[in-house]
Amino acid sequence: MNPTQPLANSLHQATLEALRRQAPFSAMAAADVLWLVQRLSVAYFAQDEALLEPGESAPAALYIVKQGTVAGTTRDGQTVFQLAAGEMFPLGALLAGRGVANRYLAASDVFCYLLPAQDFRTLLAQSAAFNDFCTRRIASLLEESQRAVQAEYALALDDDDRFKRPLDTLIRRAPLAIAPNRPLREALAAMDASRAGSIVAMDTAGRPVGILTLKDVLTRVTLAEVPLDTAVSAVMTPQPATLSADAAVADALVLMARQGIHHLPLVRQDRLVGVVSEKDIFALRRLSVESVTSALARIDDPAHLPGLAHDIGDLAHNLLAQGMDAENLTAIISGLNDRLTARLIELESTRDPALAGLSWCWLALGSEGRMEQTLATDQDNALIFRTADSDQQRALRAFALRVNTRLDACGFPLCKGGIMASNPQWCLSAGEWQHQFTVWIEHGSPEALLNASIFFDFRPLAGETALASDLRDWLNRSARKNPRFLHQMAANALRNRPPLGVVRDFVLSDDAAHPHTLDLKLNGATPFVDAARIFSLAAGSSQTNTAGRLREAAPPLRIPEHELADWNRAFHFLQLLRLRHQHTQLRTGRMPDNHVDPDTLNPLDRRILKEALRQARKVQARLAMDYGL
Repeated sequence: MNPTQPLANSLHQATLEALRRQAPFSAMAAADVLWLVQRLSVAYFAQDEALLEPGESAPAALYIVKQGTVAGTTRDGQTVFQLAAGEMFPLGALLAGRGVANRYLAASDVFCYLLPAQDFRTLLAQSAAFNDFCTRRIASLLEESQRAVQAEYALALDDDDRFKRPLDTLIRRAPLAIAPNRPLREALAAMDASRAGSIVAMDTAGRPVGILTLKDVLTRVTLAEVPLDTAVSAVMTPQPATLSADAAVADALVLMARQGIHHLPLVRQDRLVGVVSEKDIFALRRLSVESVTSALARIDDPAHLPGLAHDIGDLAHNLLAQGMDAENLTAIISGLNDRLTARLIELESTRDPALAGLSWCWLALGSEGRMEQTLATDQDNALIFRTADSDQQRALRAFALRVNTRLDACGFPLCKGGIMASNPQWCLSAGEWQHQFTVWIEHGSPEALLNASIFFDFRPLAGETALASDLRDWLNRSARKNPRFLHQMAANALRNRPPLGVVRDFVLSDDAAHPHTLDLKLNGATPFVDAARIFSLAAGSSQTNTAGRLREAAPPLRIPEHELADWNRAFHFLQLLRLRHQHTQLRTGRMPDNHVDPDTLNPLDRRILKEALRQARKVQARLAMDYGL
């Protein structure tokens, strides 16, 4: 080490400006940052030189990396984290007044600012922002990132992408139609029963030949005192303006403005397929959970569900702009997708007489089972039934195939691995499911462990939920009685190491399809998901959600509360980063994925990503310790 004297006055302003560009200094009062700068000294460390060694004595100073990279290593020389410009250490040791647990080495030539320990404690007392950051490091970083995200997305809320949508995505139900020679009484009764603002007069070929709206009823029927047995053709607007169902929303607005109309029949090959109103279009600006769920309840044709799936994505964007955290946002996305799927299952099952009298339950698996769906998710589902003969099983699989196909049309691609309820392998009786889980638990082969990581996250979605609840109770008892299986699951989970680099910040993919990227799902979120599943099984929890599993497992497994909080914060940041990345891709017409180039992130998010991956290593370290790996 080659320390210099405290910073000269001529450098104070430049140092202050440099620090103020980074957390936590960006949130601190200018006077407090200046106070800090006036007490800093600068130290130089040559590559491979030790900055701090493990020991019993508390550190003499707080280190702030000015230039270069500092590596944190274990006693046996394994690098567990890296610190870059702007990062501080060793916060934990300084706050607790203990020696450092890791060795800090200069991974390159390094310059650090040093703040004496006594001044560090004084600054903690006088700056609430500095204290908050030091005691809640990842939480404080996440809050700063969230504020930036909120500002970024709020600016995009007024874009015109919603007006580029095809009109058929706004169709919520079959069009209300009547023959033009039918009496007004029938038309008005149908409008009242459907709570519709219009009814279309349609000829025998299915072509719209007129339209009658509530405004027409007031002016042409009520005020004109027209008898209710008058034919609809006498009071309707003949030859109404129409648009192709594939036309853009903007085209409808233009046509409505030019002709002064508020309802527009949509056609496909000249045949009526739906009606949109001005209210439907401007409801795009007022998307809410209630509006989506209400629309779902009104839909009576599965063919109209894709439009609502699009609305769920739009709502997710709005909630991002309002600053919603990832845990609640993924839960809302999953909850709405649940409702969409349940409505689809209801519509398909009630129309199938072959299912009458059968006891079955639709199971959500994978991210849907954990209620952690993002904007890019395929289908993972299964069926469990009580008893069924061969004909009834064929009927169940045919029903499941219709549902799987409809979900694909709604933007949930068919599972490439065939993990779907229509696959005979995953449409089983309660007894067959118990046998299948027993085989996985007892054998512990790589394929069994892979299946366990998917199927152990099952959750009932529709049908007789007791079938799933009974299976969950049985599974928890069986898994806890087989510690060897949990040990194998832990060993398998630890093969997926978070991609933190030794030379660079991250280990990036060299895959030709996604070069120079990190897979935020596989290498970021999955270590938390896998560990939480194992902790949950060991604790006998019935939870399937990752954060919920960690919270329920923490007390019986004696996981410290602060560790649990940091794990969940890190996991949810990775989820939020995935959501933001996928939404950006969707807005630019690309297929959403989980592959992010860290170089495209702003410095704050890049810094939090590093911290999140360090937390993933910590949760894996706990898993390794519990299972002696």
